[in-house]
Amino acid sequence: MIAEIGHYALVLALFVALIQAVLPLVGAQRGDAAWMAVGSQAALALFLLVGAAFGALTYAYVVSDFSLANVAQNSHSAKPMLYKISGVWGNHEGSLLLWVTILAVFGLAVAAFGGNLPPRLKARVLSVQAMISTGFLLFILLTSNPFARLAQPPFDGNGLNPLLQDPGLAFHPPFLYLGYVGFSMAFSFAIAALIEGRVDAAWARWVRPWTLAAWCFLTLGIGLGSWWAYYELGWGGWWYWDPVENASFMPWLAGTALLHSAVVVEKRDALKTWTILLAIVTFSLSLLGTFLVRSGVITSVHSFASDPARGLFILAMLVATVGGSLVLFAVRGPALKGGGLFAPVSREGSLLLNNLLMSTAAATVLLGTLYPLFVDALGGGKVSVGPPFFNAVFVPLMVPMVLAMAVGPLLSWKRGDLAGVLMRLKLALALAAAAAALAWLVMGGQPKTLAASGGLALAAWLFVGTLVEFAGRLLLFRAPLAESWTRLRALPGAAWGMAITHASMAVLIGGITGSSAWMEEKIQVMKVGETVMLAGHEVTLTNVRDERGPNYLAQRGTFVLKKNGQTVVTLEPEKRSYRQPPRPTTETAIHTTFWGDYYTVIGDADGQGGYVVRLYFNPMVAWMWVGILMMTLGGIVSLADRRHRIGAPVRKRAAQPAAT
Repeated sequence: MIAEIGHYALVLALFVALIQAVLPLVGAQRGDAAWMAVGSQAALALFLLVGAAFGALTYAYVVSDFSLANVAQNSHSAKPMLYKISGVWGNHEGSLLLWVTILAVFGLAVAAFGGNLPPRLKARVLSVQAMISTGFLLFILLTSNPFARLAQPPFDGNGLNPLLQDPGLAFHPPFLYLGYVGFSMAFSFAIAALIEGRVDAAWARWVRPWTLAAWCFLTLGIGLGSWWAYYELGWGGWWYWDPVENASFMPWLAGTALLHSAVVVEKRDALKTWTILLAIVTFSLSLLGTFLVRSGVITSVHSFASDPARGLFILAMLVATVGGSLVLFAVRGPALKGGGLFAPVSREGSLLLNNLLMSTAAATVLLGTLYPLFVDALGGGKVSVGPPFFNAVFVPLMVPMVLAMAVGPLLSWKRGDLAGVLMRLKLALALAAAAAALAWLVMGGQPKTLAASGGLALAAWLFVGTLVEFAGRLLLFRAPLAESWTRLRALPGAAWGMAITHASMAVLIGGITGSSAWMEEKIQVMKVGETVMLAGHEVTLTNVRDERGPNYLAQRGTFVLKKNGQTVVTLEPEKRSYRQPPRPTTETAIHTTFWGDYYTVIGDADGQGGYVVRLYFNPMVAWMWVGILMMTLGGIVSLADRRHRIGAPVRKRAAQPAAT
């Protein structure tokens, strides 16, 4: 009965979403306050109905109601409770329901906290959000019903993919979806602004918190996914340019460009059309990721479904959303008045350069991801575009961006003094050169060290450059300490957030450089009692034994890591065999230090008393996770800026344009 209530709630939610999509939009056109007010009321009703449906599906998973096809296919009575709950979104139908639920949450947030928005803009934003919800609700009800019943329920379920039975994958999808769906807010504000025919500093002030929140969620979601791939899959790496990895990375790149572009609109009333276009492109790339995961056009460990019919539905929705918004942009965009002029060498110019490089990087990743699909569709056969291509084209785009990240914040608005800024960055340049030289000498001047030296030089340049800019805000060493302390306490959250985020990028670059350039790898057969040298440490396999888990059998190896005869740590990786569904997985054992990770994996027995093992030393890899956490923290600190909480003042009634 609860499942039927959930299904009925989705049907009602569809009708509510249709009302919310139409009445507020018409009310804004006619200036009818009563019709515009329907948007907020409908947003609350939509949230309650979709929330009830999500709660009903979660209950079915918790009690193992195998009369539901979705639960029978993706759960099992022996699963731990955490994975029963995470199984709700660990499949196609449930993940779509999570997507719509988050859409409803964001719509409710606008209705509840958008009191300082002009009524017409607020009504149009809620209307566009409801249009997106309508499309996804139709998709669920017509092709992906999570409440479909089985005529003959099985005694037990098929279980969840063992790779997904992990804490990292339990929390990775919700954060990722909060990022994807969060960018729908920027999209809705952009479409509403195009309909209204006005983009100004107030609009940018309103749209930035939503975009920043989505960016934070997406950053953390991507980081969790990368961390999971690193410790769960057992291949020693953290990023492979998988198509679905790219699908999450592209909106992150476009969203980063959007954040910087919105700053120019707010501060200088410039780059208006560019900001609107970025808002459309960012959410369109989020929808593209949904298509890639669910259409069956790619094969990936991240894929949810492979039904072509579902893929065609999403493709039609993608074409309608992207095509319709771009047509509206083409018609209304030229009418947006340009803002203030600025010189190429200025803070606006540096932010524009950031936009261009980030957008080009996103386009490059998009091309590399879709190229194999186009070639296959045109009869050119199967081709593969892998890490060599992406590394060769992506890294050169990021180098000038990192260089500009240290310079841009020091430039003045409208017109900057590049020579003066470079003089202020003398210390950053000196330390960057020192970092490159040190890396070159430590690694013996090998040719492969050249790129690594450059990466560490970039990290040092950006980190020290960020400190120089932050110290300049405080007049550190140029004013009395009391004045610097007063300035420190008065700094807005956005300034703190920018400093933390830019510094985190430097830490992230350092981690990527170290783990990519200096990784040590040993793949061989070891018998109990044998020792292998790894990064100056002795690794001895001392024992292999069988273990029993709640829903799996495991073979656990014991490795003792020693340095100069002294035991450093004992590591116990596992080779697991799940009963339902029957599938083997690896569980790595990792010892993390400041300078790197000692990473162990045990594989199959060779039948002669030996076991295939993988041993890695990944230098500085933990710096990446620290960098991602710092980056997320920087976004949160910036989001806590008092100016975001207050928002922009309500526009004067006389300044509102007549209904278009």
